[in-house]
Amino acid sequence: MNILMIQNEDVVGPGEYLAWARRRGHAVTELRCREAGGCPMPETLPDMLIVLGGPQCPATTRAECPFFDAEAEKALIRRCAEEKKAVIGVCLGAQLLGEAMGAPYGHSPEREMGPVLLTLTEEGRRDPLLRAFPDVFPAGQWHGDMPGLTETASVLAASEGCPRQIVRYAPLVYGLQCHMEFTHAIIENLLKNRAEPLPEGRFIQSESELLAYDYTEMNARLSAFLDALAEKYKESDYLSK
Repeated sequence: MNILMIQNEDVVGPGEYLAWARRRGHAVTELRCREAGGCPMPETLPDMLIVLGGPQCPATTRAECPFFDAEAEKALIRRCAEEKKAVIGVCLGAQLLGEAMGAPYGHSPEREMGPVLLTLTEEGRRDPLLRAFPDVFPAGQWHGDMPGLTETASVLAASEGCPRQIVRYAPLVYGLQCHMEFTHAIIENLLKNRAEPLPEGRFIQSESELLAYDYTEMNARLSAFLDALAEKYKESDYLSK
């Protein structure tokens, strides 16, 4: 597969998404918005688009962040979804994905930082791409917002602090508010580049807890989800020749 990964901020890396793609031998293009000065539309759409997180929100303007172009990213997401490409939005990417599909993002009831427990909904338990997931499982978090819901969207997983953790917008289009791609390197970058200390909250872990956590299991679960999505895309006969 040809995969395009949009990195909205340098410190929020692709982690397990990139590791999975390399293990599977997929061709990966990493678009770093800070270097590119935005999100130019590619000449050829990828088989899979992965829009990563960042400190921005969908309402952040070019005046506030010159290299972040929310409208351009939403336009690319919309084109890929319309052309039946596989699309994954992660955290900020999930919020942009919801907006591209017609649903404004919102604020999560609680801020979450660090692994929290997610619970599959009835629809989530039926989703074939989540067949490797138990009913309750941990997933990384670093957010205060959440994606919007269209009339046809299905919430597949929720946490106590956020009711929209995994959302399916179309058969090949998924928003993940959670960060199952987290690695120790990503956590170290996030902590090192924070302008302020970690806030307090019910679902916010300490720096020592974040650094001590073993992210291997959630990485493996994400890999299984990506395998299932890639296989479903291949079966849909949209794979680039």
